[in-house]
Formats: sequence, C-alpha cells, structure tokens
Amino acid sequence: MKLITAIVKPFRLDEVKTALRELGVHGLTVTEASGYGRQRGHTEVYRGAEYQVDLVPKVRLEVVVEDADAEPVLEAIVKAARTGKIGDGKVWAMPVETVVRVRTGERGPDAL
Repeated sequence: MKLITAIVKPFRLDEVKTALRELGVHGLTVTEASGYGRQRGHTEVYRGAEYQVDLVPKVRLEVVVEDADAEPVLEAIVKAARTGKIGDGKVWAMPVETVVRVRTGERGPDAL
C-alpha cells in the first residue's frame, strides 16, 4: 500500500476530489496548510500598504491506496491540480506497512 500526499492550491480541491472519485477512491483526508516553495510567498497591497505574504495558503490531501492504484491516483491528482502557474504544488507517495480500520479491526487492503 502507498500513502499519497498532495499539496495543492485550495481552489483546485474540487477538481482533485472529482478525479479521485472517478478512479474509485473511497476516502481521503484534507487539511488546511500553508507554506512556500520556489515562489517564496508574494507581495500584496492592503489599504495602500504593501506587505509580504511569506506563507501561501494550500490544501494537503492524503489518501492510502493499493500499490497497483498508486500511479493512476498520483497522475490524476497532478492532472486535476495543474494550472500551469508557479505554486501548483507537489505530490509524493510513500510505502505504508499497515492500515487498520478502527471500527472493525480489519487490516491491510480490507481496511481501505
């Protein structure tokens, strides 16, 4: 199994959720996040005063999938989240040893 984690722009969340639903992904976790990459934040003007926004708002998505589903899920997230502009985000996958469904005690693929 793999844990796929994605950091994307908040306004792309609905597109990513739709893409995952179409692939048959049944559950995901979404967390509000903030950070920066190459863009190092940006400058905004509020009431005539210019200020630096160091941490850009993002959304972090996490989903656990079978090994065979990892690459299609990863590609679907990338395609749905891409705007072609700086700050589109990152997606990565990591191995998962064990998953347990708390309610039933099911383990492994049955717990997904």
